[in-house]
Amino acid sequence: MQGGAAGSTYKQIKVLFFPDQHLGRNTAFAMGYPLDSMILWDPTQDFGGNDPRKLEQANFVLWKGQCSVHQLFRPEHVDQVRAKYPHMKVIVHPECRWDVVQKSDLAGSTAYIVQQITAAPPGSQWAVGTEVHLVNRLAHRHPEQKIIVLSDCQCLCTTMYRIDMPHLCWVLENLVDGKVVNQIKVDAETRKWASIALDRMLAIKGSGNPIGKNQPAGTTID
Repeated sequence: MQGGAAGSTYKQIKVLFFPDQHLGRNTAFAMGYPLDSMILWDPTQDFGGNDPRKLEQANFVLWKGQCSVHQLFRPEHVDQVRAKYPHMKVIVHPECRWDVVQKSDLAGSTAYIVQQITAAPPGSQWAVGTEVHLVNRLAHRHPEQKIIVLSDCQCLCTTMYRIDMPHLCWVLENLVDGKVVNQIKVDAETRKWASIALDRMLAIKGSGNPIGKNQPAGTTID
């Protein structure tokens, strides 16, 4: 059996994508896979809550998980921004829901969002669908542009927010004193495969389009 993008030929594959279902769905869709080639896997249910036949036919099995921040953005937020700011571009992270990504102008990683806004001319207007502290930093760095968060809801990551300058200073001062604080240890087997996964991830190069949707010509990411 063959599947994949229209006009393309792929060997039959089955990808278990986790932990974020939205990133998996947006990535697969941007590669040309239709939504009906994907199923959602609920780990609390037999066969992930799916008919075994659909499970057999699916190319992508999406783990039922999502980022608590990006999950908050909704399609109506895009509509509200477009109504209030007709000339504003909407750029979102691909961990947003599929319908939000499809309504946006651009979608890509955190690095891609930063890259696009940094390269934009003065007077540009952006509604950004990602963690609010990043949006606020971008607005502070680029006062010549209008940069807002896509939604007024509290789209912040409390875990990432703990990574701040005082904690970094505390870690470095302890290292100077020869102490390692907050060290995380795992067994050798876990360390081996985690290192392989990280190396493979870092080795991936952009293929021309940011993840999430088909982009306008000329928008690439390294």
